[in-house]
Amino acid sequence: MQTLKSPSLRLDSIDIFRAFTMFLMIFVNDLWSLEEVPNWLEHSKAAEDAMGLSDVVFPGFLFIVGLSIPFAIANRRSKGDSNGVITMHIIERTFALLLMGIFIVNLENAVQSGMVVSKYVWEILMVVAFFLIWNVYPANPEKKSLYTGLKILGYMILVGLAVIYKGGDEANPSWMKTHWYGILGLIGWSYFLCALVYQAAGDRIGLIVGGWLFFVLFNLAEFAGILDFLDPVKDYVWIVGGGSMPAFTMGGVVASVIFRFYSRQNKVNTTYLWILLALGVVCLAYGFGTRPFWGISKIRATPAWVGICSGISFFSFAFLFWLVDLKKIKDWANVLKPAGTATLTCYLIPYIWYAVITLAGIGLPLYLRTGIVGLIKSALFSLLIIVVTGLINKIGIKLKI
Repeated sequence: MQTLKSPSLRLDSIDIFRAFTMFLMIFVNDLWSLEEVPNWLEHSKAAEDAMGLSDVVFPGFLFIVGLSIPFAIANRRSKGDSNGVITMHIIERTFALLLMGIFIVNLENAVQSGMVVSKYVWEILMVVAFFLIWNVYPANPEKKSLYTGLKILGYMILVGLAVIYKGGDEANPSWMKTHWYGILGLIGWSYFLCALVYQAAGDRIGLIVGGWLFFVLFNLAEFAGILDFLDPVKDYVWIVGGGSMPAFTMGGVVASVIFRFYSRQNKVNTTYLWILLALGVVCLAYGFGTRPFWGISKIRATPAWVGICSGISFFSFAFLFWLVDLKKIKDWANVLKPAGTATLTCYLIPYIWYAVITLAGIGLPLYLRTGIVGLIKSALFSLLIIVVTGLINKIGIKLKI
C-alpha cells in the first residue's frame, strides 16, 4: 500500500492540476483563430445535447479553486489571522475578480469606432491597470509609497477607461454593464460562496458535503421548476450559474477536506484514491441520470453538465494525486509550473498579445491556422504564454489577489 507520509500544507498535484488546466484554457481560448476545428474541441451550442473539451475546462478550474480553499484558509489561520481578517481577504479577492471580470466582459461588447481610443488600446491599458493594481511588489519599506502610487495609477486608468467606454452598437452606444460576470467574475462569486461555507464549517466533512449537495440540488431544483416561485427576486438575488458554478468549487472543497481528514491520521493512501474515484462515479451517474431530462449543456448549466464535469474533475485529480504525490512523478510538469503558481498572470497575457498583433496587423497564413497544423499552433501558443509568464515572474511581475 502506497502511503503519503507527513503531507505538506500544499499538494503538488493541485498546482500541476491548475497548471495543466490553464494550459488547456489558453489552448481552447485560442481556437477562435483557427479554421476547421473539430467539433469535439469546441463549445457546444445551447440547444445541443452535447459537450466538447472547451465545455470541460472551466468546470475543472472551478474544482481546483475549491481544492485550494481549505489549504489557503488553514494557512492563514496558522499565521494567526482572525476570522474577521480572513473574511476581509475573501471579500477583497472576490472584489478583484469581479472588477476584472466586468471590465473584460465589457471589452467583448465595446464598439470599435465609438471610443476616443481603439478598442485594442483600451484592452492593453485595461490589462496594464490590472498589473499595476495587483502585482506582487517587493517588501521594500523605502519604496512603499512608490508601489502605492502605482496601485493608485492602476485604479485611475480603470476609471478613465470606464469614462471613455462605449458599448452596444454604433447607432445606440451604451455605457458599461455587467452583461454577465465573465470567467473571472464567475470564479469570484464561486470562490466567495464556497470560501464562506468552508470558513463556517471548517474541516467537518458532514457539513462540507452538505454545502456541496445544497448547490448541486439548487441547480437541479431550478431546472425542475421547484424554484419558480422565486422568479420575482431572481434578477436581484441569485446563486451564480443557478448553483452550478459553486457546485464545482464545493466538489473541490470536499476532496481537500477528505484529504485533510486522512492526513491528520497519517493515513493518506490508496483508500483516499478510492474515495475520489467513488465520488467521480457518483457524479457521472448523476450527470447521465439527469441527461434525459435537460441534456448536457454548458451554456444552460444543466444538471447533467454539472454531474459529468464534476466526475471528470474527481477522476483527473485522483490520477494526478496518485502520479504526483504518491508516485512522485512530477518533473514532466516543470515546463507548466508558472501556470500553476502565477495563474492570473498567465490568463491575462493573451489579452495583450491579441491586442498588439491586431494593432500591428500581424497574422499567420491560413495554412498555419487550419486543421491539425492549426491545433499544433494553438498548443504551442499556450506553451509560449506559460514560458513568458515564468520569465516575467523572474523580473518581479506577478499578479496575486
